[in-house]
Amino acid sequence: MSEPRPRSVSLKRLSKGRYRATNRHGDTIIVGEGGDGTFTPVELLLTAMAACSAIDVDYIVGKRAEPVSFVLRSEGLKVRDEGGNHLTDMVITFDARFDANDAGKDAQDVFPRAVAQSHDRLCTVVRTVILGGKVDSVVGRVADETA
Repeated sequence: MSEPRPRSVSLKRLSKGRYRATNRHGDTIIVGEGGDGTFTPVELLLTAMAACSAIDVDYIVGKRAEPVSFVLRSEGLKVRDEGGNHLTDMVITFDARFDANDAGKDAQDVFPRAVAQSHDRLCTVVRTVILGGKVDSVVGRVADETA
């Protein structure tokens, strides 16, 4: 078991319903209500699950061959019930195509196993959603490092 490695992002309000998220490298993305050039938080969660899995699979399969095409779709149903607002029935669909040569066949053969490894063990985002990681919401002071 490895030592925990802290991860964080900071958000700064730009206007009502619009925020700049900044990571530890100083990279930014604007988050909002969608439809105005921003991704919604739900879309970012779906993106995070797909991207995390895509990276895992890409590293495993890419050892054999580069894909000719590699597309994913991440989706879920947003519901409101006794548990509050949440997503159900989340699915990440992987679609990859490889050259019709020996390396491409090797990559295509390992592709389903790589998807399963990402889902079952490797992808931090998907594993956190599946395992139901604890989330606390607290009120406190946050240093404005993005000013």
